[in-house]
Amino acid sequence: MTVASSIVSRAASLGLKITAAESCTGGMICAAITDVPGSSAVFERGFITYSNRAKTEMLGVTTETLDAHGAVSEPVATQMAAGAAKAASADVAISVSGIAGPGGSDHKPEGRVCFGLHKNGATRTETIEFGPLGRSEVRKAATDHALALILRALETA
Repeated sequence: MTVASSIVSRAASLGLKITAAESCTGGMICAAITDVPGSSAVFERGFITYSNRAKTEMLGVTTETLDAHGAVSEPVATQMAAGAAKAASADVAISVSGIAGPGGSDHKPEGRVCFGLHKNGATRTETIEFGPLGRSEVRKAATDHALALILRALETA
């Protein structure tokens, strides 16, 4: 059983709805979940918010937070996850914003990805430094990590 199928099965058994707000993964988390038969019972919608404008318009991320911290930051990941949960009426929401590459800077290097997980009205965040693995590998690693975070959240629900 894949992580995504475990997510769908566990969320369905608990009667919970899940959603995702994605930036650098561009819909890969949503695709993994909706690849599972029966996912419509737990997943109604997801959000691909690649631009700052999309983050603001679709998820309610404030321009003040974006200006102060940048899109790749835990404060933005927090607002993305909370905004997605609200917009989708979901019980569990994951958010991802990162620098898949190429590029980055000394301050925000390639491979840095910020995650937000919203559950029971609270959001916790973490930042993972995947390193300069290349764009596709950073995106895959971020997707896998996000799915694992969702599953862990459901296992403790």
